[in-house]
Amino acid sequence: MKNYLNFENEIKDLESELDQLKDPYNQSGLSEVDTKKISNVQSELDEKLKMIYSNLDPWQTTMVARHEDRPKSKFFIDNLFEDFIPLSGDRYYGEDKSVLSGFAKFNGNSVLVIGQEKGEDLDSRIKRNFGMMRPEGYRKTIRLMELADKFNIPIISFIDTPGAYPGVGAEERGQAEAIAKSIECCMKLKVPTIAIIIGEGGSGGAIALASSNKVVMLENAIYSVISPEGCATILWRDPKKMLDAAKAMKLSAKDLLELEIIDEIIQEPLGGAHRDKNLTLQYLKNSINRNLENFKTMSSEEVFNDRKNKFLKIGRNKGFISNPEDLSSLKPEKTDLYQFLKSKKTLIVVTGITLITIASLFFLL
Repeated sequence: MKNYLNFENEIKDLESELDQLKDPYNQSGLSEVDTKKISNVQSELDEKLKMIYSNLDPWQTTMVARHEDRPKSKFFIDNLFEDFIPLSGDRYYGEDKSVLSGFAKFNGNSVLVIGQEKGEDLDSRIKRNFGMMRPEGYRKTIRLMELADKFNIPIISFIDTPGAYPGVGAEERGQAEAIAKSIECCMKLKVPTIAIIIGEGGSGGAIALASSNKVVMLENAIYSVISPEGCATILWRDPKKMLDAAKAMKLSAKDLLELEIIDEIIQEPLGGAHRDKNLTLQYLKNSINRNLENFKTMSSEEVFNDRKNKFLKIGRNKGFISNPEDLSSLKPEKTDLYQFLKSKKTLIVVTGITLITIASLFFLL
């Protein structure tokens, strides 16, 4: 049974009509298949899909990103990679089933694969904690990322989570520290890293694994610091204002590419990734292959600097740095103002003014 979103009622009616036309036994007795009408309804359906999905507002995009039929990390891991060997445990506390991780082969080359997994049905979603990782999950991925770095193996991460798990037990075991350590680990790696946001990229739970050389998003995925409902609750005390929040947050792939927070948008089939999973798989495979090829000519130091410059450059295009492409050094530029403030004359004047001010206050008291 197909699942439809609330803005897909017309699509639902057309697909139901199409299914009936393709089934000659849908009425009493045998009837002929009307191929001409099928073709007309199919064309109308394609046009309707194109019209709706080319004009999605941010909240509708959020609903598509959360669609329960949308392909999950396990689907991509099973179909994109060969010889996947899952590895478990953080060597401190236990195993976190909300994240799949292990070494595999991609086009004959070794890679480390990490995938936040929501689950396909109710039982698997409960088992996977709806894709919300606990501290042991982040510590497991840190352990494996450091291992991949040691053996010069590229890392590919699939991001799909509403956020890190906010439970009492997770907080007691150091959720915030684990996320911070994961971000730190991602930033100091000397191997190429690619993060692919396939559904929801929520809060620190996503950025803990998405601090990568290349951050790629599927066309109808979202990436934000908080959910639209959470943002609306905080700002307006009204979770129903999620559309306003979604618009303000710039969480769609198109907005994030324009802001240079992500590097690439992967096209989805007409009507979303869930309508043609195999085509989505092919688009994703092409993107991974292209990005890995680009890193083959780079040294480990160049890979490290490429990632560092990418994050240092975010938000600086309209700032005071003359050349945001060259940000490997964190030292401040020695501008005329910098030299003026460092001069001895400036120091004497500032010190004199300070002493006069203190003396004045003393006599007034």
